[in-house]
Amino acid sequence: MPLVDRPVFGPARLGPLTLKNRIVKAATFEGAAPRGEVSDALVAFHERVARGGAAMSTVAYLAVSPEGRTDRHCVLLDAQSLPGLRRLTDAVHAAGAAVSAQIGHAGPVANSRSNRVPSLSPTRRLGASGALTRAATEEDIARITGDYRVAAAVAVEAGFDCIEIHLGHDYLLSAFLSPRLNRRTDRWGGSLENRSRFPRQAVAAVREAAGRGIAVTAKLNMADGVPGGFWLDESLAFARMLEEDGQLDALELTGGSSLSNPMYLFRGEAPLEEFAATLPPPMKAGFRLIGKRFMPSYPFEEAFFLPYARQFRDALSMPLILLGGINRLDTIERAIELAPYDDTVCVSAAATLMRLSSGCVKL
Repeated sequence: MPLVDRPVFGPARLGPLTLKNRIVKAATFEGAAPRGEVSDALVAFHERVARGGAAMSTVAYLAVSPEGRTDRHCVLLDAQSLPGLRRLTDAVHAAGAAVSAQIGHAGPVANSRSNRVPSLSPTRRLGASGALTRAATEEDIARITGDYRVAAAVAVEAGFDCIEIHLGHDYLLSAFLSPRLNRRTDRWGGSLENRSRFPRQAVAAVREAAGRGIAVTAKLNMADGVPGGFWLDESLAFARMLEEDGQLDALELTGGSSLSNPMYLFRGEAPLEEFAATLPPPMKAGFRLIGKRFMPSYPFEEAFFLPYARQFRDALSMPLILLGGINRLDTIERAIELAPYDDTVCVSAAATLMRLSSGCVKL
């Protein structure tokens, strides 16, 4: 079969969008926003993805709040970043692709020393930078919910076609979902219903600000990969809540903890020496002692999240986006063939895992 006739290269629907194919560039750290500014290198990075043929490229990671930046070199979605982001979206559109903004609050994953402000978490604990976080107050939760609303409005004004809300990797909303990180006893902690309240509230705020003219998706942990963390039983139940809320056009399925087990997301041999080389001298010695516990190696295999994702496909009718070890065309086609394929785009939620009425593929 000629490549152009393969299902993955046919057009597909994502909410109000028609994507030219089912391949989307996942949000991956570009390292091209010095001092939080949109650089020529960042624009060129996503322009190359578009010229390479992907249907949509995702800009990572845009913070909704100052303390929610991963560090001081993270773009904050505010009026100051608007001209640079507009330049980026214009370039991607001119190259023939749609563009998505991954937005979120890094929570305990934020580098408080670089940001020069304490990081937030559901309950006080050591954050990613080794400093104690501050437990989010009722006022913080209300403020950050408003920040999501403002950030979404900025993303729309900047020309993004899609907004992806980060609900994974132990960033703030993911940390609230985690029974390991969320030890609160108020209405934001305890039961899954309580732990999910803040994430659902943030999702609703983004949709309210974005309207129905652009797509809104969420990147959700299926499993944190750490003892006592968010796991499949609860993530499936939470995904059903999101589906019932009706605010999202798709779920992107991921896993792993940036705080405790980052290799659960990436797989393969852990780059321990390379990671240690980035640390200041006092932290290097400690990392050499605990590095293998923090970054255990996992064997790499194609589509390593697919077995988990199949459970979500069986449980949900909303569109799904798969990532994790997708390097070959036959991997994509194997996912598409999990259920009978229909050439009609977005006809029914009971279609295949990788149809955009049931999903698309991230590379």
